[in-house]
Amino acid sequence: MISAQQTPQVSQQSIAQAAANARTRVSPSLDAGERDRLIGEIKRMLAEQNAVLVAHYYVDSDLQDLAEATGGHVADSLEMARFGYEHNANTVVVAGVRFMGETAKILSPDKRVLLLDTEADCSLDLGCPAEEFSAFCDAHNDRTVVVYANTSAAVKARADWVVTSSIALKLVKHLHEQGKKLLWAPDKYLGDYVRERTGADMVLWQSTCIVHEEFKGIALRALMRQHPDAAVLVHPESPSGVIELADVVGSTSQLIQAAKRLPASKLIVATEDGIFHKMQQAAPGKVLLAAPTAGDGATCESCAHCPWMKLNDLQRLAQVLRNSANEVHVDEDIRSRAEVSIKRMLTFAKQIGISGAVPGNA
Repeated sequence: MISAQQTPQVSQQSIAQAAANARTRVSPSLDAGERDRLIGEIKRMLAEQNAVLVAHYYVDSDLQDLAEATGGHVADSLEMARFGYEHNANTVVVAGVRFMGETAKILSPDKRVLLLDTEADCSLDLGCPAEEFSAFCDAHNDRTVVVYANTSAAVKARADWVVTSSIALKLVKHLHEQGKKLLWAPDKYLGDYVRERTGADMVLWQSTCIVHEEFKGIALRALMRQHPDAAVLVHPESPSGVIELADVVGSTSQLIQAAKRLPASKLIVATEDGIFHKMQQAAPGKVLLAAPTAGDGATCESCAHCPWMKLNDLQRLAQVLRNSANEVHVDEDIRSRAEVSIKRMLTFAKQIGISGAVPGNA
């Protein structure tokens, strides 16, 4: 088994600065009258433009509710893209981050795809620049390249497979049984989790999610002592010291299902706090506690809030629809190659009996 190797990286300082810049651009709260006025205007414009709104679990609850109220969808990024592809709308409006808009465009090249904010990034995406990643792949050209969905279209185009967090274990186990050596990117924690549980020979790119990296095992243990009856739900982008304390490790959609299924009446949740809206709807009688991002070694740079997800709001959605702004474009050569790696995963999912919805990821 090969241990994680140091890889070329965008400086953590530059990612931290991008996150800080995003925090300064969060829109002010709306009063009830303005909120209702915008919701009414947005509903009218979506209908007039034959547009469908797809929203990620981590965005503002108003956007999640609005997506469902107008015939759209709330989901993980690949399920958002699948829904947009299968919907008869001419325009897909993505409430999420940049790679989600690109993924929607990859699967729906003939549709107009709009993103609420073009600077809504992702630290995993930023931490895996396409040129550096391609060079890293060339240096390990004997390996099958597997990339997580939280990557740019160009990185997906360089990959053999795109995976989601819920299908990663099954796919990597399948490739390992075929004798494949793997190159994994970009999330080192998810990669480590998959490698430990499959025994696969994996070289890991060394990026992290700034939200999940802030969860710390010491602080989580302290919260568990305060609530010994609580079940612990953890996203696998978290550090191993957090994952090892979990009752359930899974993607966003898997965690929501676990919240509904588990007998515990109290749940400690280690992922971005936008998920609480859907999770509370799925398990209305349960108490949800945010896993702490404080403790030894924690800086609370994120405090379970993704700064780029917070750039999605009613104000930006209305502006995008008024001006037909922020259309997503993907170079056709990149798009067509990325589509191959995504659809390879979808075919595998069907082969192992995961049909219908795309298995969830971040």
